[in-house]
Amino acid sequence: MKLSKRKIKYSAIFGICWFVILVILVDGVLKFQTLVKYFSSYALVEILLLLLVILPTLAVYIITKR
Repeated sequence: MKLSKRKIKYSAIFGICWFVILVILVDGVLKFQTLVKYFSSYALVEILLLLLVILPTLAVYIITKR
């Protein structure tokens, strides 16, 4: 599988923007400790937040045309 610089660039831009939006949402609006109390696991919240950044970024990479 050959990596395309254009696909990597677009998915990286999307990943960074999506990460910033999630940081603002989690730290400002939802409050991280509230999420930890709701899910009752710090590790679970961290994994969910990482997946919320990684999976859409991979989807953008796969969908982007060459």
